[in-house]
Amino acid sequence: MSDLADFTVTAAAAGLRSGDFSSVELLEAVHKRAAMTEANLHAYLTIDRDGAARGAVAADSALKKGTAHGPLHGIPVALKDNMVTRGLETTASSKILSGYLPPYDGTAVTRLREGGAVIFGKTNLDEFAMGSSTENSAYGPSRNPWDPERVPGGSSGGSAAAVAAGSALVGFGSDTGGSIRQPAALCGIVGMKPTYGLVSRYGLIAFASSLDQIGPLTRTVEDSVAALEVVGGHDPADSTSYPGAVPDYRSGLKSGVAGLRVGVVAELNGAGIDPAVQAAVDQTVAQLEEAGATIVELSLPSIEYALSAYYLIAPAECSANLARFDGVRYGLRRLGENVEEMMSNTRADGFGPEVTRRILLGTYALSAGYYDAFYGQAQRVRTLIIQDFQAAYQQADVLVSPTSPTTAFKLGDRTQDPLSMYLSDVCTIPSNMSGDPAISVPIGVDADGMPIGFQVMAPALGEPVMFRVAAEVERQAGFTVRARHASSEVVT
Repeated sequence: MSDLADFTVTAAAAGLRSGDFSSVELLEAVHKRAAMTEANLHAYLTIDRDGAARGAVAADSALKKGTAHGPLHGIPVALKDNMVTRGLETTASSKILSGYLPPYDGTAVTRLREGGAVIFGKTNLDEFAMGSSTENSAYGPSRNPWDPERVPGGSSGGSAAAVAAGSALVGFGSDTGGSIRQPAALCGIVGMKPTYGLVSRYGLIAFASSLDQIGPLTRTVEDSVAALEVVGGHDPADSTSYPGAVPDYRSGLKSGVAGLRVGVVAELNGAGIDPAVQAAVDQTVAQLEEAGATIVELSLPSIEYALSAYYLIAPAECSANLARFDGVRYGLRRLGENVEEMMSNTRADGFGPEVTRRILLGTYALSAGYYDAFYGQAQRVRTLIIQDFQAAYQQADVLVSPTSPTTAFKLGDRTQDPLSMYLSDVCTIPSNMSGDPAISVPIGVDADGMPIGFQVMAPALGEPVMFRVAAEVERQAGFTVRARHASSEVVT
């Protein structure tokens, strides 16, 4: 039998249902892989051995009775450590939440448990999901399984590294400006951001509430569909949750792209994109055309301002959301002569430099006399971006671009240059601003052997057509390389 830790969700689910192996055996394989990789990768902050063991036993018991609760039943799952888990430490990779044991599960976590998934552990991230490399974690960086000297991307870098290395079969992260798709691209896996509101944010530690969205990181497009089926759907506990029916994501997975219009966005291709990345993207577009798609060249002029607008809106919202971490109610507390000094000392010691930078920027953007000039103006730009996307989707069924302008960069290369780090998300931020779904699919490697991601974007609730195109991209690319054991060894 092949190493179970390398199975896709779809293959593992089939094996569990046919009795080829048990959930306990699958969990054991993932444990063994983590034991091999964690010293190098540091994908996890917490591995819940006892809880995962109980979950696997319960999953096997249900299967013996002929009951499978969903497509992730019995599957080991990694959760980004900004998704609250009852009784399991949740830190958002920040010292200010060190030791925090939530008294409840977030909605996505509840749905995973109800669906029979086995929660294996909590993964590393950039502190409060603010970053593109997972180097901003208060607990040290994660590393890329393809080359441990390089970053895994961020902020969901721990989940991406775990799935790529085999210490989880599926991971979940949050995507505020590309934090699922960019690490998926850098680690050679599939990462998707659903339509805003399709997955409940209840129990997700907020960064920027109008942008945050939970989504899966997987090895295949079909696995991404399975994961979204489990966590998606309306939640009364989230006032921004979409109240309509969940679309059928599976029906078009094998339909191909004949007759579809694929839009190539001028502003997200060409200038500023690494030549190797652009060449791979161009080849994939040509393959889609050969498969029957109509290629449409189009422009979204307002995208030029998306990065600037994002770095006003997101910090403004984070400054408000993180005001609750004051040393009074939970988490870290540093003493002082009075309450104000206690709060100041707590926040100074508890927040890292990137979080502090964004809080200060956001507080300034929201301050009296500057609100309209900065935050208000950024929201007007956001409206233009939404309108540009709506117009583009009149011309094309999906839009495509590179996911990241480069492949994974070396640890430390961009930590002293925030702007160069922010540019890592230049291709992914627009879909967060518009609230539309997008997915990254691996399509090859560069000259250094590092993965390249291809992004497919779709209109709101357009996940079915997005998955359809992504599945064809996956078939055409034939990308089956897997990073293993945090070494240069790969299998094809």
